[in-house]
Amino acid sequence: MYVHFCGMKKILVANRGEIALRIMRSAKEMGIATVAIYSEADRNAPFVKYADEAVCVGPPPSNQSYLQADKIIEICKELGVEGIHPGYGFLSENAGFARKVQENGITFIGPNPDSIDMMGSKLAAKAAARKYNIPMVPGTEDAIADVEQAKRVALEVGLPILIKASAGGGGKGMRIVEKIEEVEEQMERAISEAVSSFGDGAVFIERYVSGPRHIEIQVLADTHGNIVHLFERECSIQRRHQKVIEEAPSAILTPELRAAMGKSACDAARSCDYVGAGTVEFLLDDKLNYYFLEMNTRLQVEHPVSESITGIDLVKEQIRVARGEKLAFTQDDLSINGHALEVRVYAEDPTNNFLPDIGRLNTYVRPQGPGIRVDDGFEEGMDIPIYYDPMIAKLIVHAANREQAIERMTRAIAEYKISGVQTTLDFCSWAINHEAFKSGNFDTHFVKDYFTPEILKKELSVEETEVAAIAAEILFQQDNTSASTNSTNEHKTSAWKLRARD
Repeated sequence: MYVHFCGMKKILVANRGEIALRIMRSAKEMGIATVAIYSEADRNAPFVKYADEAVCVGPPPSNQSYLQADKIIEICKELGVEGIHPGYGFLSENAGFARKVQENGITFIGPNPDSIDMMGSKLAAKAAARKYNIPMVPGTEDAIADVEQAKRVALEVGLPILIKASAGGGGKGMRIVEKIEEVEEQMERAISEAVSSFGDGAVFIERYVSGPRHIEIQVLADTHGNIVHLFERECSIQRRHQKVIEEAPSAILTPELRAAMGKSACDAARSCDYVGAGTVEFLLDDKLNYYFLEMNTRLQVEHPVSESITGIDLVKEQIRVARGEKLAFTQDDLSINGHALEVRVYAEDPTNNFLPDIGRLNTYVRPQGPGIRVDDGFEEGMDIPIYYDPMIAKLIVHAANREQAIERMTRAIAEYKISGVQTTLDFCSWAINHEAFKSGNFDTHFVKDYFTPEILKKELSVEETEVAAIAAEILFQQDNTSASTNSTNEHKTSAWKLRARD
């Protein structure tokens, strides 16, 4: 049962960094006061300073601060908070937290707890989506534990197969099996990792889709039965099963395929009585067949690209829906305007297997100009905390078409000045200018197929050589100018002396 406060004059943002700041900015435009919670590591962060009120919730580790559900609810009661926006990560997909929030008379700015529960289980999500005839990757409908049965299924759907944790995410509890002899060992590993990561050892089997693209559809639903989609996002450029570059719209979807996938996404939302902003993820094979993957019951990191092409502020819509308002637009009112690209700026070293590179932002200068948006939560001189995800910022560009968006992003990356830590900026610039990306002919194996650390090291080495050459040329010209100036001065002095003698 939803608790609605038509006014909702004060909300607490149960998150940190760039997403907390991004939510607060939209709230401010709506005349809503904001409360920040922060750990000791984030005491001087921009989002803490931006909020109308801020409360420290504990030491840096997230399980002692940002995951302290009861403490967060108590803060809301003490400060007269009417709604909680969870952002993404942390407690955003925690159904137990959402229930507690509602039980305490506070509005949870997100879906209802039952929807979170249902879509949090890949098996339950598939069962719900199947009722609406949404395409599924061939495989098991239920959890599987018997090795012999798993072998029979593998032969039926055809090798290679994927063994996946039902409660999984981020590539954890997932194993590719190419030979029937490997089924038993890989099942044991997947189950063990699923128990360790999620406390749930349930696994299922799917046929492995070769050369897949990761396409997701943004949906919005209100409490009055209205559901729309805000078109697709292409999220196939990934490392370690996590996205690095996203764009909207996709370079390969036809209007017919876009409409079909959009309908399936809305049906997936309908299947779990969804409310608010959510994302339905699909795999798209090389023959343009699409298959339901999962639903993320929260705001996505890459939501700005959807905002850029539709002109819709998704955070404001989340708040309006949570207040019980109807969507102010229909599907027919929505259209795609231009093209948007987003790159995630991580404090990682792409030349060292994308390992985190924590340190201080000695230099931090954001790019500017037409069509550029930077969602970040840091300032020059700040340290990147070791306790959280190492994302520094999201760099988003919008342009009239895909080619211009790539050109604009290339320019923006070149203007983004960061020193003190290694980042993914150079990798992203290389990736979006790779022929496979520019042609639109790529899939989720892009990094594995095209990228090696040596490529980036070579490019950086060439850049350093060019910079050194330019610096040498400048010095040479300065020396020549100085010599020429001295010579001219000597001539002037001699002429003056001659005139003086006259």
